[in-house]
Amino acid sequence: VVILVAAYFLIGPFAAVELPSEKWTQVEIGLVLSVAGLVALVGQMPGGALVDAARSERTVAAVAVTLIAAAALTYATMPVFPAVLAAATVHAAASCVLGPSIAAISLGLVGHVAIGERFGRNARFASLGAGLSAAVMGAVGYFFSTSAVFFVTAALLGPAFFVLRHIAWEEIDPERSHGNMSGRRAPDKRAHGPPIDFRSLLSRRPLLIFGGCILLFHLANAAMLPLMGSVLTTRSSEWATVLIAACMVGPQLIVAAFSPWVGRQAQKWGRRPLLIAGFAALPVRGLLFAIVTDPYLLVAVQLLDGLTAAVFAVMVPLTVADLTRDTGRFNLTQGFVGTMMGIGAALSPTFAGYVSDYAGSGHAFLGLAAIALVGLATVSLLMPETRPAAD
Repeated sequence: VVILVAAYFLIGPFAAVELPSEKWTQVEIGLVLSVAGLVALVGQMPGGALVDAARSERTVAAVAVTLIAAAALTYATMPVFPAVLAAATVHAAASCVLGPSIAAISLGLVGHVAIGERFGRNARFASLGAGLSAAVMGAVGYFFSTSAVFFVTAALLGPAFFVLRHIAWEEIDPERSHGNMSGRRAPDKRAHGPPIDFRSLLSRRPLLIFGGCILLFHLANAAMLPLMGSVLTTRSSEWATVLIAACMVGPQLIVAAFSPWVGRQAQKWGRRPLLIAGFAALPVRGLLFAIVTDPYLLVAVQLLDGLTAAVFAVMVPLTVADLTRDTGRFNLTQGFVGTMMGIGAALSPTFAGYVSDYAGSGHAFLGLAAIALVGLATVSLLMPETRPAAD
């Protein structure tokens, strides 16, 4: 399921490539992307709340995949502004539900004690799925047309339904999927009482600290690769495309290799040491980007992104699962953390672009590294260990 679902998160960039060929203006393209981005940001918490309210996460995932497939077909067959705007909106909204539903299915299948390794395997399969999907879509776009990419994406609906159907519904514990503890459940499923309200959830200090750390991380991280891509284009225009591709593929391979190990070690060492290690790699990467001038060495530095991605792909949902035990709000809290990610990622390019224009790219990387250091200090000094002693 994770391998197939990864493809559905990739069609946005291909839509941005296809629209100029349909004589769209940059204003129209920008408006569609802005609306989709806003929906994806605002929809994180409602999407998580919807998954928490559902009794069948498989059904939620199937509906989300269907909506994204319909959006892909719309991109291919009706490339006019109203239709594409509606499709982009539906695509963004469905994505807000699809990610949490996959995490909820995972938690419902294996429970809290084994979820670290399960999230690690999810991250591996997601990385492999993204790489394979990008390669197939790129080949289809090159040999046929960009619009053919959307037909291929829509055709994945059949395999996605097939694998979802073959996850037995009785193996997914609905209480565990929402963050409750099945082992303490009485025969009456209402024994837990209603889920706690969001205000009570936000009163938990570790969750607020974690959300702030995630915002700082993405504020420092999101602009690094685009800014480094601009630097590569300036310094080695002939090989820039190949080098940028290597910068994208290399970290994905590291994620695929290391994320299951991260999940296993999180159960042995706890969450905090791995979170600190993931944060520590980011200021080092920013500093090296600021001082390294050789384009090929910059590609090597970018491999550090794979280490941080392997850590965060596992530790973010795992820490959320820890912080929401027996609350019934696992997926809503995923939405809260996703909102923090979105805010940080949205502000990062503006900050880096402003500093780069006025002081140069080196100072922009140093500014991002400084933000990363603040995040490292915050997680080191304030973030408690969240692994329950029973685990």
